[in-house]
Amino acid sequence: MAIRFDYSNVMAENIGAEHGLSSANFEQLIPAGTEILKALRQKAENGSLGFYQLPNDTAGLADILNYAGVVKSRFENYVHIGIGGSALGPIALQTSLQDSYYNLSHKPKMFFPDNIDPDWLNDLLKQIDVSKTLFHVVSKSGSTAETAATMLYFMEFLKKKLGERFFQNLLFTTDPVKGLLNQIAREYPIQCFRIPSGVGGRFSVLSPVGLLSAAVAGIDIEGLLKGAREMAGICDHDDLMQNPAFLFAAIHTLYMQKGKNISVMMPYSNKLRDWADWYRQMWAESLGKKFDIDKNIIHVGQTPVKALGTTDQHSQVQLYVEGPNDKVISFLEVERFEQNGLLDNHFEYIDEFNYLKGKTLAELINAEKSATELALTNNQRPNLTFRFDRVDPYNVGAFTFLLQAATAFAGGLLKINAFDQPGVEEGKIATYALMGRKGYESKAEEIRNQLQKKTLFQI
Repeated sequence: MAIRFDYSNVMAENIGAEHGLSSANFEQLIPAGTEILKALRQKAENGSLGFYQLPNDTAGLADILNYAGVVKSRFENYVHIGIGGSALGPIALQTSLQDSYYNLSHKPKMFFPDNIDPDWLNDLLKQIDVSKTLFHVVSKSGSTAETAATMLYFMEFLKKKLGERFFQNLLFTTDPVKGLLNQIAREYPIQCFRIPSGVGGRFSVLSPVGLLSAAVAGIDIEGLLKGAREMAGICDHDDLMQNPAFLFAAIHTLYMQKGKNISVMMPYSNKLRDWADWYRQMWAESLGKKFDIDKNIIHVGQTPVKALGTTDQHSQVQLYVEGPNDKVISFLEVERFEQNGLLDNHFEYIDEFNYLKGKTLAELINAEKSATELALTNNQRPNLTFRFDRVDPYNVGAFTFLLQAATAFAGGLLKINAFDQPGVEEGKIATYALMGRKGYESKAEEIRNQLQKKTLFQI
């Protein structure tokens, strides 16, 4: 495996006993971890933990690749309509595995409008001809307000351009049987790909949710699944001290007990920056829970924060090094960048530039990472590193599965359900009520009464 997990700087030997962990801390979690691993295996076998099966689900790859070929030949633009887990993973695949300025030189151009800001969506419309654009709507239920509204917004312009042929520019990825998108697809001959049952949105990136857009952009989706498949084997290791998913979960669980309730992910690579965004949803939505599995109120979870090296050395690292010691920092480091040309001093009369002569930007960015790591460690701030030998589909697939498995382990260690999101559902219901959706009238009345009783403080 070409990703290494270095957790040296969370150990007491390196950052001291007050803020460091000991081998005994991990040993105390081994029995629980062993039971969690058994439970995960059972759920994977019976299909109730769907994401565990995705790396091995290659049966539909040919259909995805064939359809992607059709898209590339027919359309000038691809617009991905989804939110949360239906968008963050596909965005991270695109930005990590394709040229940073892909749309300037490739077709179809790839767009991921994952918010309902009307001005933002209008700006996108100025850049595309909707008659030459595929709109890929991704929603398991089809009822997510933001996804439905975005689809309806673009439908206005599709119908004006194509009339009743609008369906030729639509693609749905949704539930195998249920949901509102299936109702539409039964009326119009719209191509549908399926999100396997038991696969939640934030765990769906290695399903057609992420693979379809990746294939359209020419990303090696077979390489993605191969990396995930090999990492799945590593994360199934019986020796939990050799299992990176357990170790990542255990480290963060132990630090929650020490009051370190902020988890920072800091890639030293622009290619990997959006995986920190993806991680934020995975960690926050999975682990931020009011109740444990026995319905005890616990209010558990870590607040995930994204940062970018070296950019945020000039905005965040001062806080991380000298502020409250309430964070665990995960670095993403790349050993081999694609571009590695040597720098020269073109202003030889400025001696201060000479230390950069003969060096590369790759050397500099990794030296900066090492310097930040050293500063944190010297100040007893826990930090760990995922070290990629390079950013490629194999490693990205492996990293994706590792963090998904780590989330499952963390849920087990915290004794919570890591696969639901009741807090999000509460907000969805309130949105439906405020927007006047049929069936939510009593909730709307409840909200109106609540707002009338609200004591205002404003200027």
